Amino acid sequence: MDPLAQETKQKINKVLDVLKGDLSTIRTGRATPALVETIVINAYGGSTKLKVMELATVGVSDPQTLVLTPFDPSIIGEIQKGIESANVGFTPVIDGNLIRISIPPLSQERREELIKAMKHKLENGRIMVRQVRHESMEEIRKDFEGREDDIKRLEKEVQKLVDETMQTIDEWGKQKEAELMQI
Repeated sequence: MDPLAQETKQKINKVLDVLKGDLSTIRTGRATPALVETIVINAYGGSTKLKVMELATVGVSDPQTLVLTPFDPSIIGEIQKGIESANVGFTPVIDGNLIRISIPPLSQERREELIKAMKHKLENGRIMVRQVRHESMEEIRKDFEGREDDIKRLEKEVQKLVDETMQTIDEWGKQKEAELMQI
């Protein structure tokens, strides 16, 4: 594979990583640590994200329950307040040195809203991939000026990468939509 095509592949993989992270924040009615990782908690005189390994470990005890275990039990109240004030629809309950969060089932209306948000995130991912393609095509034309065979070959290689990526994004969308519609 040509170094330029390899560079394009790396850029596309970064876009896919960003998109995968975005999609993981959309709740599907199932408990996953990604649902609370980005919540900001006011502790120790500053603000910190709850992200795993910063303030607490986040685990799943069953498909509808998250369990948070703070590293420092003295901030358990701040973590509870932070989750409540994040306004994500969760009610954390302190259970000894743990916090339990029951994930409420999604209403049909909420599912449809989440599907719409997911489709928006997918389209943003597609736009980023097309931007990477555009930049790569310009670079190919600039670097290989006058060598039409090389330009055509590399453009086909880049386009093939883009097509495969778009197919992956579509598959992720179908999979996420199926998860959202699952009761």
